[in-house]
Amino acid sequence: MTHYLLSIYQPDGPPPAPEVLEPIMRDVEDLNAELRAAGAWVFAGGLHPPSTATVVRQKDNEVLTTDGPYVEGKEHIGGFTVIQAPDLDAALEWGRKLARATTLPIEVRPLQHGSCG
Repeated sequence: MTHYLLSIYQPDGPPPAPEVLEPIMRDVEDLNAELRAAGAWVFAGGLHPPSTATVVRQKDNEVLTTDGPYVEGKEHIGGFTVIQAPDLDAALEWGRKLARATTLPIEVRPLQHGSCG
């Protein structure tokens, strides 16, 4: 089995109102339950806003840190799920289900060497 990262891209700005967000979160929880039942779920997590990020980089034999995201844009990774799937087609199907649940774009990408450890 190969491990895949399903990255959830969300627009910058405040979260949707509770009446919009609550049904989405229920759909995501239902999908997480389906992933677990299928043996495909590895782990998942939501992220704090990009403004909470710190970037660490090497430059001229020094390690520098800066506040804020590495790349600024109109969208950011708001969360992710790591799954295991037999092939890309199966991973893409989980990505489609996550896109339907979140109503957001999902990037599906295999982990190098297919493992998490």
